[in-house]
Amino acid sequence: MRAHLADLAPTAPPESRHALDLAALRSPAVRLWVLRHRGAIAATGALAALEPGHEELKSMRTDPALRGRGLGRAMLTHLLHDAATRGVTRISLETGSMPCFAPARRLYTAAGFTPCPPFGNYLPDPNSSFFTLLLEDQGD
Repeated sequence: MRAHLADLAPTAPPESRHALDLAALRSPAVRLWVLRHRGAIAATGALAALEPGHEELKSMRTDPALRGRGLGRAMLTHLLHDAATRGVTRISLETGSMPCFAPARRLYTAAGFTPCPPFGNYLPDPNSSFFTLLLEDQGD
């Protein structure tokens, strides 16, 4: 998580960085997964409850040395399946609007996420892109 936060630090001003720290990831309202490769953390992903039936995708990260191998896609598929099997009907997310976040935006768009207005406690921010996905039959 330190590497994730360090990677994000130079991308936007502090008020535009929305990654959860370790303490926040330990909240009972957050479900965190870790994908390991050769014993090391290769990817992370989390879901945070917003309201009944609506969760936020948080802390998606793949180790830079392992990017391009489908690990992020595998993590995203797992998170969506988990949410659907628990009756979650909507997943929303915030990611950066800068060019370095283009691969993340492509991943989310390819998975069916569509742009949306800010949700939850987010405010409009030129450094943020917001997406949402209605879950249908993900749990089967």
